[in-house]
Amino acid sequence: MNFRESAEQIGPELVDLRRRLHQRPEVGLDLPETQATVLAALAALPLEVTTGRALSSVVAVLRGGRPGPAVLLRGDMDALPVTERTGLPYSSTVPGAMHACGHDLHTAILVGAARLLSAVRDQLPGDVVFMFQPGEEGPGGAEPMLAEGLLSAAGAPPVAAYCLHVSAVFPRGLFFGRRGVFGAAHDTCKIRVRGAGGHGSTPFRARDPIPAACEMVLALQTMVTRGFDVFDPVVLTVGQFHAGTVDNVIPATAEFAASLRSFSAPAREKLVRRTEEVVRGLAAAHGLEVDVEFERGYPAVVNDMTEAEFAAATASEVFGDQRYQWLLNPKTGSEDMSFVLEKVPGAYLNLGACPPDRDPATAPTNHSADALFDDAVVPDGSALLAELAFRRLAREP
Repeated sequence: MNFRESAEQIGPELVDLRRRLHQRPEVGLDLPETQATVLAALAALPLEVTTGRALSSVVAVLRGGRPGPAVLLRGDMDALPVTERTGLPYSSTVPGAMHACGHDLHTAILVGAARLLSAVRDQLPGDVVFMFQPGEEGPGGAEPMLAEGLLSAAGAPPVAAYCLHVSAVFPRGLFFGRRGVFGAAHDTCKIRVRGAGGHGSTPFRARDPIPAACEMVLALQTMVTRGFDVFDPVVLTVGQFHAGTVDNVIPATAEFAASLRSFSAPAREKLVRRTEEVVRGLAAAHGLEVDVEFERGYPAVVNDMTEAEFAAATASEVFGDQRYQWLLNPKTGSEDMSFVLEKVPGAYLNLGACPPDRDPATAPTNHSADALFDDAVVPDGSALLAELAFRRLAREP
């Protein structure tokens, strides 16, 4: 049994699937065309397939020929609301939507893993759950899939879960992993400063919310640098700021929104608490009112130590030590695979997919309208997921 060789044999079909998905991206939780494409790709395999009730998810269970536990493999399917600028011959044909984060590769990789493992079903010492998830880019598809019974799809909960994410800025074919925290938790804060509008020539007759809101933005940055341990860092980015309509009118309100990222539960809770305290204190100092609304997002992605070591050893053995590296620091991006990893020990990995004619240091990043992913990595991604599932089941007593 050589998953790597088998993956190379079906590689052209997987790449073709990836490119068809790339041309027809869908955003969010409702991905009917993508779901239909995945179902067609799985139709000939010996799988127990169910689809989501509240979202366009696909859960497929492969029953092994020998008794054993279950392992979960995950791939996300949704695109981003981005207008593609790559000029690829298989560019998006959907205005305002693009697979700018490589989820089309993830879907093809997971289909490939399902094909590889189905071919050795009789030797498989347990079951494999294939999780095809929409909505990773928002509002989040993992939680509703869990609510719909994902972890009971095979009967007993999985003993391990694995996920592979491609990167446009890592060298092609290089696998990356990390013990413990891999990615940040993400929350959103929306702030509305309320004052009283007036004429721009007489600000003393109004209560101007703009200077106060500007002070809040700066004070929040100071709060991050002076109020948090540099070895348990947080990131706060104000990505929206809206106020006023013309230059000579003081508006009644100013609004801004920030993303809050953290790597530990204590830092996450402190960041939420202190953000509200800072903006309320400054509003009071200016004689203004403020509305503060938090939207809780994804928790931090935390790899199980044992599973991270196992994934690293497997990748190194199958592809060679030069094809695997440990990440020194966690990534500040967030991912809702974190909800699965809160309940099932597992490992979240990255796979470099930067085209060889580009410099990874300067290549457009994931989420860019210019992001390029070399789909030559798809067969290797499928082979690694298949190896992880098979070997993990085989080691279970």
